Amino acid sequence: IPVFILAGLLVHCVFLVSIFDIYFSSPLVHGMTPQQTPLPPPAKRLVLFVADGLRADSLYELNSNGTPRAPYLRSILENNGSWGISHTRVPTESRPGHVALIAGFYEDVSAVAKGWKENPVEFDSVFNESKYTWSWGSPDILPMFAKGATGDHVYTFCYTAESEDFGAQDAAKLDTWVFDHVKSFFNSSRSNQTLFSALHEGKVVLFLHLLGIDTNGHAHRPNSREYKENIKKVDEGIKEIASMIENFYGNDGKTAFILTSDHGMTDWGSHGAGHPSETLTPLVVWGAGVNYPQKVTSQFFEDNFLKEWKLEDLKRLDVNQADIAPLMASLIGVPFPLNSVGTLPLEYLNNSGHFKAESIFTNAVQILEQFKVKMSQKKETTLSFLFTPFKPLSDSEQINFLKKTRLYIQQQQYDEAVSLCKTLIKLALEGLSYYHTYDRLFLGLSIAMGFVGWTTYVILVIIKTHTNLTKTVQANNQESTVLFYSFAFVGMIIAFFLLIQTCPWTYYVYCLLPVPVWYAVVRELPVIQDLATNLLSLRVGQSIGFLLVCTLGIEILVFSFFYRSALTIGLLVFAAWPVITQLWVQAKTTALIWTLLCVLLAIFPLMPVVGREPNISLVIAAGLLTLLISCSFLASLCKSENNYRNNEDLKIHFYQVLSIALSTYVVSSTHDSLKNKQGLPVLNQIISWMTLVSSSVLPLLSPTFLFRRLFSILLSLMSTYLLLSTGYEALFPLVLSGLMFAWINMEQEAQQHYGLSLKQKLAVFNFACATDITQFRQLHLDDVRRSFFFVFFIVAAFFGTGNIASVNSFDPASVYCFLTVFSPFMMGGLLVLKVVIPFVLVSCAFEAIQVTTQLSSKSLFLIVLVISDIMALHFFFLVKDYGSWLDIGTSISHYVLVMSLTIFMMLMNGLAQLLTTKRLELPRRTKHHST
Repeated sequence: IPVFILAGLLVHCVFLVSIFDIYFSSPLVHGMTPQQTPLPPPAKRLVLFVADGLRADSLYELNSNGTPRAPYLRSILENNGSWGISHTRVPTESRPGHVALIAGFYEDVSAVAKGWKENPVEFDSVFNESKYTWSWGSPDILPMFAKGATGDHVYTFCYTAESEDFGAQDAAKLDTWVFDHVKSFFNSSRSNQTLFSALHEGKVVLFLHLLGIDTNGHAHRPNSREYKENIKKVDEGIKEIASMIENFYGNDGKTAFILTSDHGMTDWGSHGAGHPSETLTPLVVWGAGVNYPQKVTSQFFEDNFLKEWKLEDLKRLDVNQADIAPLMASLIGVPFPLNSVGTLPLEYLNNSGHFKAESIFTNAVQILEQFKVKMSQKKETTLSFLFTPFKPLSDSEQINFLKKTRLYIQQQQYDEAVSLCKTLIKLALEGLSYYHTYDRLFLGLSIAMGFVGWTTYVILVIIKTHTNLTKTVQANNQESTVLFYSFAFVGMIIAFFLLIQTCPWTYYVYCLLPVPVWYAVVRELPVIQDLATNLLSLRVGQSIGFLLVCTLGIEILVFSFFYRSALTIGLLVFAAWPVITQLWVQAKTTALIWTLLCVLLAIFPLMPVVGREPNISLVIAAGLLTLLISCSFLASLCKSENNYRNNEDLKIHFYQVLSIALSTYVVSSTHDSLKNKQGLPVLNQIISWMTLVSSSVLPLLSPTFLFRRLFSILLSLMSTYLLLSTGYEALFPLVLSGLMFAWINMEQEAQQHYGLSLKQKLAVFNFACATDITQFRQLHLDDVRRSFFFVFFIVAAFFGTGNIASVNSFDPASVYCFLTVFSPFMMGGLLVLKVVIPFVLVSCAFEAIQVTTQLSSKSLFLIVLVISDIMALHFFFLVKDYGSWLDIGTSISHYVLVMSLTIFMMLMNGLAQLLTTKRLELPRRTKHHST
């Protein structure tokens, strides 16, 4: 079996890594030549203001009394400049947003795995192409553009990371810091000759990153007074900076200004997904080379914003976020960033037709360069007779396009040239995507073959070693040698094909993996034949019925990953289980409790995802309910016979009850303190961390009798869970563990019902003695149901209170009892803990069921492996690499979740064994009697 486990781990790791190769390889290519417009640019310098987390509607809409929210910017778009909405792509996070603005390409999806701060791939940006760039703002954003720059011409000035505190009194000070530093920078340049002359050069960029609005939005929500006041402060700051810069350069009319945002924010203060409130950001451009406001009588947009904002008569020019990079490059006359996929928005430019035509031609050539590099890379690694090129842009077509455009520009037919360039850009982008996904089908099929083979093999292993469905059959030696050589031959042919095409080594792994797996399956042919004859002797209807029920169960599980309500359907079917199988006849009370708890738990998946609206009173209610239950348990312990009772055990139980009471108090007082903007009280923070540490040790001190140990585990985990809760989810572990206690009792009844073994007396059952049981029994069909229940409860524990797979439903409020300063790893760790707690409850219950029904954990584990592998195959084909980052992230996390479910269950199994069977003894004090 160790060989089997190693093989299993290896196969699963390959399956897991494969999606990153198949769906998420970086689309960036290198080796293009920079393209620059040959005509002189309108501006010498560009000032870029990025108001992090600013929504379009928050900036443009009027206050309730009809005054503009940002008076200066409103006057700019009415009198001096052009405006519109910039449509961002998902993920609506800060780094991808800034990469799109400044480098002109959308964050490549392979960066999902790389975190927020560093940029995972080398890329070119407007800053890199400029002569000098000075930037001020957050330490999370600025360094990545300085890092990617060649030479030493991008300068950054950042505040400390500790300043980004969600619990702070006012985050707008982050923006005032930036404005003050820019002013002092310009003042100091008057006495510094080198800096003064550098500032007067051409191709200069000044970048102001303003993080206050984003921080206030997270802490107080975008409809709050704080968020709106911060917008006003930013507006005043921009006004001061703009007039100061104009004066510094003696109003030479050579400065262009751009204000935009990297992403918006939902009404509940999160971002990351594709909701319009997150993807619509403002864009206001004014100054050198920029069009003045254009008056129009009517304009049509599908949204009704123009009317709400009272801007119907001013032309609204919408762009995609990546189009802002070519706009900046064209205004100050630097080469377009090499990896940019943006199209120059010509309506923003106030310049001659010749300049516009030349600029968009440069833009088209720059995107075509990327297409050529991508095509030649693919051509080199594919056999010539297998290579199918992208038809609309063959070599002759490319030359044709470029010749025609040149001719139009020479004949001064600028409009025709522009429309031709736009067609060329569209085709080149389609071609880039075509070559990027070229090998996908072929790799996907190999992995699917591997999956099916592996699952078949595991089913055969279960049938062969853990059931009595087959006789042992001796294999024929001669046949097995022939088999081995024929499979080896197939493997060599595949390897030879890959070698000729100079494929990366990972392709060898994906394509050769199915060979040994299917070899193992075909070797078991005698077992398959034996099994087939056995099954045919059974009633066919029964076998088909069983298969249908299995399929339906797995499909409900797969569905529940997308629609949580599928879990409700499953739980309602579970509630009817005692009735369907006639179990209720022999145990009416247990069956009734089971049904009630199933129905109660079925309510949770119908509730909205956690974190939208905090409701602290529910958390306090959950705390008080837990106290009530544990006090009644304490009372029943005190009444019980003396041989169970022991003062040390009572003390430990009492500590746990106290810890629940403390947690309930900390949650309510922390909430009030943050509401009154007094920050996180230190005492509460100390209690929270101490509770967290003690909760892992206390259960190990309690007695190992089945229900007492399980109850002790529940109390310990519950005290930590309360601290991490913000709403109704605090009640979830209570209902779940109630159902688990009912499940343990129901399984005893089921065992007796099927006559598998005698009913155990659960009250005196001791975990410590149970591990010695050697008389494990063979598998029975009912054990498949048992394993399915386990997988179902694990999934229910996961999605019961929401989909943690999305960045968007991540609510920092749930960790405020522990810390308020932004620290992604610490916050992430605590959130993972919150997700794991319901798992531990289910795993401990399953451990108890395994032990009380005398089943080897190995055989159950193999059944779970089959169930999760069949689910994983579904998700493999459902992985997306387009759409919102929420969709992408969710589809990856579903696949990764199911793939790691088995590895995770091994870990959980080990943890559950440790929590249920081990006991730490406290040193006993000896009593001295005074005479």
